[in-house]
Amino acid sequence: MQQIADIFIYCTYWCEGIIDVTGIQYDKNYIYMIKVSIKPHWEIGHGENKPLDTTDLLRLLVAIQSSGSIAKAAEQMQHSYRHAWGLLRASEQAFGHALIASGRGRGTTLTPFASKLLWADRMVSARLSPTLDSLASELEIELGKTVEGKSKAVRLNASHGFAVAALLNMFNHAGLPVEVRYRHSTDAVAALSRQECDLAGFHVPLGEFERPAMARYAKWLNKSSDCLIHLAVRSQGLFVAQGNPKEIRELNDLQRSDLRFVNREAGSGTRMLLELMLAERSISHKKIHGFENTEFTHSAVAAFIASGMADVGFGVQTAAQRFGLDFIPLVRERYFFALPSASLSDPLVQSVVEIMQSPALQNAVNQLAGYDATDTGRILSLQEAFG
Repeated sequence: MQQIADIFIYCTYWCEGIIDVTGIQYDKNYIYMIKVSIKPHWEIGHGENKPLDTTDLLRLLVAIQSSGSIAKAAEQMQHSYRHAWGLLRASEQAFGHALIASGRGRGTTLTPFASKLLWADRMVSARLSPTLDSLASELEIELGKTVEGKSKAVRLNASHGFAVAALLNMFNHAGLPVEVRYRHSTDAVAALSRQECDLAGFHVPLGEFERPAMARYAKWLNKSSDCLIHLAVRSQGLFVAQGNPKEIRELNDLQRSDLRFVNREAGSGTRMLLELMLAERSISHKKIHGFENTEFTHSAVAAFIASGMADVGFGVQTAAQRFGLDFIPLVRERYFFALPSASLSDPLVQSVVEIMQSPALQNAVNQLAGYDATDTGRILSLQEAFG
């Protein structure tokens, strides 16, 4: 990518307020939630040229990639062909690089530079989504206090994941007031013990690593007063490029000198699981090239590999599938929400449970690659879950 070394990126955020007019009754009071969506908005410039807003361009490139035609892409975006063509030509002039290529019998395709722009957009989203989603949730609550005079909400702390995202979509659709904070599993259960949240999401591997993993959480969970709601079972394993050109088969391969690894950050449940698996095989992290290169989400790890900047990573299967990567399954794990048993009588928590036990959520979770919703919504004591 030497040819685009002088491209620079400006990243800002824009906030879109969405008013949800669905009335949901809690404690005989109707709550109308103000919904806030915060999306990354970035500009890109070349040399001394004025930075270009990427919003419409990226949407157009995605449409061209899927349709293979500028005309069809323009139609999808409800733009004229002339407008789409003008946007492409103006962007190419600003960047000094071609964005599309056409050939007889193969339609219109994206150049490597255009594909890299799309990858950059996905990387920005993957890295920033947890922070922006948490901020949006805080704004919703604060705006709700000001506009409606109501402050009661379910406080949910959890790691950023696909089943959690599906659950939050259900909450939003129902108008359930939820304050979300994305944080590592250990941080979430610690916050629960300090009464800083109402539900804490964490994940525990099945099999030989269950006991040592659970030991990391046990000091913050009370066997006599806390309970669990099962969210899903999911697969964790190695992400590799499509077709597995490096012929990676197992964890021992991570020690190979020709492989570049990208990791999850220290403190995450996935990083903890990986370190337990490496220790069981007596594999030193010092022998893994790139072990200290970290990303905050599974999607960001997958995007890093999809870009060719790394050869292998570790995470959930859904992220690999969404970025067109091959996946080597290594372990299954259960994802739970911990909460005080006494809170099950709270009307808001009852609404949470009702949504988690709904066929709609089970179907949404089952649609995720590597996820199993057989026990989604099941309420368990710690003794029942772990013996």
